[in-house]
Formats: sequence, C-alpha cells, structure tokens
Amino acid sequence: MDALSVIILAAGKGTRMKSDLAKVLHPVAGNPMILHVISCARQVTSDPHIHVVVGHQARKVMQVVNTCCHVNFSFQKALLGTGDAVKCAMPALAHDVKDVVILYGDVPLIQPDIVTDLVSAHRTSHAKVTILAADLDNPSGYGRILQDPQKDVIGIREEADASDAEKKIQRINTGIYCFDRHFLSDSLDRLKPDNHQAEYYLTDVVGIACRKNEKVGVKVLKDSRRVLGVNTLDDLEKTRHLHGHMQNELP
Repeated sequence: MDALSVIILAAGKGTRMKSDLAKVLHPVAGNPMILHVISCARQVTSDPHIHVVVGHQARKVMQVVNTCCHVNFSFQKALLGTGDAVKCAMPALAHDVKDVVILYGDVPLIQPDIVTDLVSAHRTSHAKVTILAADLDNPSGYGRILQDPQKDVIGIREEADASDAEKKIQRINTGIYCFDRHFLSDSLDRLKPDNHQAEYYLTDVVGIACRKNEKVGVKVLKDSRRVLGVNTLDDLEKTRHLHGHMQNELP
C-alpha cells in the first residue's frame, strides 16, 4: 500500500511467560511469533517500511529477524510503555510515509487482510487515528473503548485505570491502530505518564485526538481470535492450537 509504514513492538520482557527466552521468540507452528507478524507486514508494505522496536534480548531478536528479511530496527532503552516504544521508531520513517500501522510481536495470528481493511477504513474516513476494535463477551484485561451516545470515540481506558462501570464495556481496543503519521508524531511529544503504571500509553494519543475534535475511526474485527496476544504460556498453547484450525479456514 502506498506510503505506509508498519511499526512492530517487540521490546517487552514478557515476565509472565516465566521463560528465559524473549517472549516474541517463542515458536508458533515452528516459527518465532515475531516472524509471523513480520510476514503479515511484508504483505502490506515493503521491508524498508517495516520497523521493529527491540529492547529485551534485542540482539537475539534481531538475529532471528535478519534470517528472513531486511527490516529496520529501533532500540527502546528503557521499557516505558507503548507510546515511548513507537516514539523510538518514528525518526526512521521515510519522508513520504503518510500512514503508520502499529502491530505487536506477540500477536502471531494477525493476517494481512485485517491490516489492509484497517488502512482502507482509515483512509476512506480521513481519520487521524483508526482503532481496530473487537466485541468480547469477557473483555477482562483489555483497554475499553469509550464512546458517547452518538457512538463517537471519546477515549480508551486501560483496565488498570478503568472504573467498575467502564470495566463492563465489551468493546475493546486490540492495540492495533492506523495513524496519520504527522498527527502521531506531534501527539507522541505530548504524552505524559499520568497513570498507575507511570508509562507513556499509546492509547493516550486517542485521547489527544478526541480533545482536539479530530476524527477517530473504529474498525470492528469480527474474528477476535486473530488478534489474540500472548502473555502467558497458556496463551501460547491456545495460540498454537488456534493456528492449526485457522490455517484450515483460510481460502
């Protein structure tokens, strides 16, 4: 797709995996998770427009990625949140890049049609940011999408910061976005770590857009299994199981 960059966040420690191996290097269907995500990204843009943010075990992650492709790497020195991670990659974006998609190295079931549909919706609506959302019966653990009575997005609330009423919201933020590049760059400079985790949340960029009355789009994903994130060994086993079933479902 024209003038599109993909930033893949892969710097986290993954402490809940209880493993010495970097989380994104755990295998699904014989390949490290990060390679599944990069394979998806390579079907929507070219290698020079793919940026992987590394941190924990950076050298190992880079070595694995370099066996298959020639993407760009950015190093996150301190793990200060998703907003900080994306900011690390922004200076390396090509001058002509108009839109930026954010993916995660621990979401290996993502498919290119999900990304292309998200970008298409984003560009058609001329939004500054478009959120990939999903409706879950059990939204526990995810950030909730806050909408007003007119269904306009007014923010995203992380679970740790959500009120009891907000935790009942079933429409969740998958963490995958398409941003207008210039809006994203400007907003990242405005982020503050005003939350329980003292981190720079990428979700707060949505709040900035809302306060500025900018267009915020929502693309609701029908099959939420495709954006299952791996945080624990149980998640990993579930993802491995799903991968086999989903391969049979693909046309």
